[in-house]
Amino acid sequence: MRRREFIAFVGSGIVASLARPGGNVTGQSNQLPDAAGKRLEFLREIVPNLRRLAILTNIANPIGVVETERLQAAARAVGLEIVPLEVRRAEDIAPLLEALDDRADALYVVSEPLMASNRVRIITLALAARLPTLHGLREYVEAGGLMSYGPNLLDQFRRAADYVDKILRGTNPGDIPIEQPTKFDLVINLTTAKTLRLQVSAKLLALADEVIE
Repeated sequence: MRRREFIAFVGSGIVASLARPGGNVTGQSNQLPDAAGKRLEFLREIVPNLRRLAILTNIANPIGVVETERLQAAARAVGLEIVPLEVRRAEDIAPLLEALDDRADALYVVSEPLMASNRVRIITLALAARLPTLHGLREYVEAGGLMSYGPNLLDQFRRAADYVDKILRGTNPGDIPIEQPTKFDLVINLTTAKTLRLQVSAKLLALADEVIE
């Protein structure tokens, strides 16, 4: 088993291993922490003068903390200054973003349930501060975020039907390996890019799985 998988799943205590989860638990991995560095690469393509990156994290979510650590390592490797924004509840989000001022050139939002349920508020505040935002899921880009790179959730939902079928046929959930995503999508909101006066290269547009205009 690769170390990154161990940290994100086995290390969290959810399962015994990816190949044999054990107990009565199985499911799918979205690998959001694993793609943090790749997301940063895409962001630097659009924001070439990126020097300071704010990271909005729910520190009460262990998986979100893992993603943050991966991102911080990737950011430091390319010489970026990190501005941590740590929250535990929805009420913490607006004050932190409103006080950000000019301390960051872009905002990375760590995808997890608290952020997802507050994505419109987060993106509205970021746009008011003229901050490009980077996300792990396309739903944030649909709400006005600049860009996302991550698993195709609809594809994962469809594949989840296989799990249901196996379990209903009597297979013990703990014996079904945890499946990893086979499709990752790069989604760019061109309207948001234009609002922020950012140029999206033809190369990046060609790589995008979806462009929202």
